[in-house]
Amino acid sequence: MDLLTGLTTLAADVPDPAGLLPARQQMALSLGWHIVLACFGVAFPTMILVMHWRGVYRDDPLALVLARRWAKVSAVLFAIGAVSGTVLSFEMGLLWPGLMGRFGDVLGLPFAFEGVAFFLEAIFLGIYLYGWGRIPPRRHLLMLVPMALTGIAGTFSVLAVNGWMNNPTGFRIVDGEVTDVDPWAAMFNSGVLWQFLHMWVAAFMVAGFSIAAVYAAGMLRGRRDRHHRLGFTVPFAFASVAALLQPVIGHLLGSRLADTQPAKLAAFELASETESPSPLRLGGLLVDGEVRWSIDIPYLGSVIARNSLTAPVQGLDTIPLDEQPPVNITHLAFQSMVGIGTALALLALVYWVARWRGHDLLRPEARGGTWLLRAAVAAGPLAVVALEAGWIATEVGRQPWVVYGVMRTTEAAGNASTALWWVLGASALLYAAMTVGAVLVLRSMARRWREGDESLPSPYGPELEHVEEQRR
Repeated sequence: MDLLTGLTTLAADVPDPAGLLPARQQMALSLGWHIVLACFGVAFPTMILVMHWRGVYRDDPLALVLARRWAKVSAVLFAIGAVSGTVLSFEMGLLWPGLMGRFGDVLGLPFAFEGVAFFLEAIFLGIYLYGWGRIPPRRHLLMLVPMALTGIAGTFSVLAVNGWMNNPTGFRIVDGEVTDVDPWAAMFNSGVLWQFLHMWVAAFMVAGFSIAAVYAAGMLRGRRDRHHRLGFTVPFAFASVAALLQPVIGHLLGSRLADTQPAKLAAFELASETESPSPLRLGGLLVDGEVRWSIDIPYLGSVIARNSLTAPVQGLDTIPLDEQPPVNITHLAFQSMVGIGTALALLALVYWVARWRGHDLLRPEARGGTWLLRAAVAAGPLAVVALEAGWIATEVGRQPWVVYGVMRTTEAAGNASTALWWVLGASALLYAAMTVGAVLVLRSMARRWREGDESLPSPYGPELEHVEEQRR
């Protein structure tokens, strides 16, 4: 929705609804927190599938140990993600009554599919966790396949809604009323494919680099055993492929903006006026209508944004002031995403090229290995920052529209200001408690595993010896 747009105030001819600011802040908090967990829900099952496959088909007991541990971590993250996802489902109607009241029939189908995908993933996650030692190995492995597929389906459904908000279709407005609703056309709008691919690949970057960072930190502390090497290599391989694909997908997604959302493109490129050819501006801010402190690279703006040496990027001076997004936030968020993504792709290239040339940087004696591991540790949080920056660029860049060209964000918000501030405060406490709880649980699990305890003892129930005596 409107991630972090509460950081700015848009000029308007009429006063903003009383509920606009708390709604924006609440959506920023909820989405900014939930989107990270969603990445693990999407990408983690596929990584567990690969690890479990290795254990079954290559007779690798260590891989099975890692698969089982990762599944338990996934269950913890899935549980708290379910809470934040439930909060989000209620927030759509509570925070944006104008949007859902008017376009609820248009958006109902992808939301329904996302709910089905979520419940199916939860069901198969439960079967997979319970199935250790109870289901034949190869059949047990297959329980991960629907988890991976429902992650794809859920991601597509959510991005279908966001794609529709950026490329509205599947309805007509007659005399102010929404008519001729075609939910399938709305779901498969012109923007959904590239937005879905961009987010799906980003999920593997976030989950892959974050998981690899945990094992990289362990190796920096002297744990250079095969357990840590394997735990690092598999997620880092997924993240590497994603990091190298992402610039291509992002370019194809961004090349549509000149035709679909020129104001967003102008903010991305900090194009205060139309130039032919357009330069690529690194850094910089728009101050009193003038670009300051940027590094301009001639021609490159046209090449990247328009696939041309001379095609111009439409300037902000051609766009009415009340239809321009918050330029500086959008520009800095976009460049942060691109800059971090480029650095992560370079890290992946360095590691795999070195490995291809016979230099195993994970060995204790490897030259440059320590620096590689430090960079891998930093890559986890940096991938999260890039993810958040990308969503800020996408959502803030669409402003002042909640449905591009059709409904302004001010029209979507309500007037229940006081109640929404209380909801925001309660949500902040809830998310803080869940964050602390998740960290404590995961750290406790990691400590037990290092001590050799795979499972917690049962806090109640008969002792096994007593059960055997009763059977005899």
